[in-house]
Amino acid sequence: MAAAGAGRLRRAASTLLLRSPRLPARELSAPARLYHKKVVDHYENPRNVGSLDKTSKNVGTGLVGAPACGDVMKLQIQVDEKGKIVDARFKTFGCGSAIASSSLATEWVKGKTVEEALTIKNTDIAKELCLPPVKLHCSMLAEDAIKAALADYKLKQEPKKGETEKK
Repeated sequence: MAAAGAGRLRRAASTLLLRSPRLPARELSAPARLYHKKVVDHYENPRNVGSLDKTSKNVGTGLVGAPACGDVMKLQIQVDEKGKIVDARFKTFGCGSAIASSSLATEWVKGKTVEEALTIKNTDIAKELCLPPVKLHCSMLAEDAIKAALADYKLKQEPKKGETEKK
């Protein structure tokens, strides 16, 4: 209800401003900020949304955030016994570019080895999604989430202090 009232108010204000003799209409119209179709596709049809069992030894979890914009990204990978990433999931709280970056990151890590996944860079993600400069932090978060998930997985592979003494 309040949204409808706000919409009417905006239209009325726009009409008044557009009819003002001192302000030509072309000066009032701001350039539309549009997302690239690849971002929209990943936002509207995100791939690999969800969670994996974080307690599992073969699952690595990366949780990263950007306090400046409020984006928070959780990315998880599942690795088989040969070191190949067989599944990836994400949950992201943030803008369309953050969600798209997470979605793309999960697609890219699947099928790669742990070492190959480390080579994914934010610049590659940004280029693929055609992110504008003001949204580059989203691709940086995705790269950080991949690295954090891989680091968590590697940490789980190290034997605990008590395990080495038992063998």
